Amino acid sequence: MGVTLFGPVFADLTLLSLGRALEARLMLPLGATGVAHPALSEPLTNAQDGTMELVVCGAHLQGLPLNHQLTERGGVLVSITQSAPRYKLFALAGGPPKRPAMLRDENGQAIEVEVWRLPIETLGSFLAGIPAPLGLGQVELADGSWKCGFICTAGALNEGGEAQDISEFGGWRGWLASRS
Repeated sequence: MGVTLFGPVFADLTLLSLGRALEARLMLPLGATGVAHPALSEPLTNAQDGTMELVVCGAHLQGLPLNHQLTERGGVLVSITQSAPRYKLFALAGGPPKRPAMLRDENGQAIEVEVWRLPIETLGSFLAGIPAPLGLGQVELADGSWKCGFICTAGALNEGGEAQDISEFGGWRGWLASRS
């Protein structure tokens, strides 16, 4: 069963907010996972200024090789923080540049992340450049809030066994420093 929301042209942000509020009100799980949907603490987008906050954990961090993909789209650094202590960080095979994969795991730990604010109209072009097995989904931060951010599909880490668990370094910068 599903619901379709219709609205006038350019009402996307309003419709997204209504859809998110409906999900929270009905207490629907996250897809077929059965995992409870996070509480609605803040909107996914800021309809007043047409922006969206995005959590990054690797090559998009300030000063690293892919950060230009955020700044060229008008991205602004909002904060440097940590994820909730429920994530593992992996270094994926391949590159350059090297890429991390953050995976939710109840036996994980806090991972250093940055929160960037992007104009919502640039999000589509940003999404188009994200290679598999990475994608965007909801990431829980240390303060209990949930924001859109980079995540990885769990099955992708088992393919070829080439992903290295680097959680012990507390973040991508920590791991990069350990390699030099």
